[in-house]
Amino acid sequence: MDRRPTIYDVAQAAGVAASTVSRAFARPGRVKAETARRIFEAAEALGYRTTALPGLVSRRTRTLALVVTDITNPFYGDIIRGAHEAAHELGYTLLLSHTQEDAQLERDWTERELTAVEGVLLTSSRMSDSAIRMMAKQKPVVVLNRRLPEVPSILVDNARGIRRAVEHLTELGHDAVTYVAGPESSWTDGARWLALREAAHELDIRVRRIGPCNNPTVHAGFGRAREVVTTSSTAVIAYNDAVAIGVVKGLTRLGVPVPEAVSVVGFDNTLLSEIIEPELTTVAAPLQAMGATAVKNLVAMIGGAVPSREPIIMPVRLVVRRSTGQRSRNRVSPALGTRNVSSSASAAARSTESGSR
Repeated sequence: MDRRPTIYDVAQAAGVAASTVSRAFARPGRVKAETARRIFEAAEALGYRTTALPGLVSRRTRTLALVVTDITNPFYGDIIRGAHEAAHELGYTLLLSHTQEDAQLERDWTERELTAVEGVLLTSSRMSDSAIRMMAKQKPVVVLNRRLPEVPSILVDNARGIRRAVEHLTELGHDAVTYVAGPESSWTDGARWLALREAAHELDIRVRRIGPCNNPTVHAGFGRAREVVTTSSTAVIAYNDAVAIGVVKGLTRLGVPVPEAVSVVGFDNTLLSEIIEPELTTVAAPLQAMGATAVKNLVAMIGGAVPSREPIIMPVRLVVRRSTGQRSRNRVSPALGTRNVSSSASAAARSTESGSR
């Protein structure tokens, strides 16, 4: 060609509309993988260039995207640290984003950044399976805390963690457990609830689920404390440490002592679990190693390695602290407990609201 090729030349060569070419370069996740491939091949053959050509193998940015749902959640701290250290050792830079537990924001941001990175790490993604699959056809993707057969994944051993927590509680004499759930869109939440039901069936205990906590923070757990008291459960397993700590604070505000009246177990073993009073019994996983493993696998994929179809399962252990104790045989009746705390709960709610203002 005697002139510089344009987007219209690429569109004609690829057999698509010019708007589709534009979208492929700007937001490749919104274009079918086969269509995007034709567009990028046509652009390469014609010598067409933009500021970014995400489909060209020759484009090397040495950058990886790490997407977390809430950067204020201490669960992600060790994952980010492990990922950062591994990326540095391998000569890569991390582009970090948090998506505020919003699936659409997560998809929009990640698709926009596909042109600037060589691979993507999705931690606890709230996107749909189809959206993740589409993205994985454009760039190498590894998902953490979620199982998706078509995409390499790294998981915490949720089943073993829940089982150890339930065994610990039954050893203390508890026969009724309430699960305070996490976000509805969380794969991990579903896996933990399923594991709890299976363990409860095998160990012959009663379980109940309350929630969801779509923003799984201390405040969310605090707001569920009164509901916990109205159940007949003497023990709680929470979706994560933050929710568990909120439950402990809420029960304390209502005059329900932990663990004398209700034992509480968290998940993740974050730094906060050692600061709360009483210190939190929780399920621990090697989160820093999880982040490092994810980066190493992603970089290997970028280099052409074929990933395993089976997920990598990270081991867990139960860390027993003072938020769990022997079930009290002299605990007040559920009905009396409900009457006693209802007025206290109202006062606590008013106090919380005035404090927030």
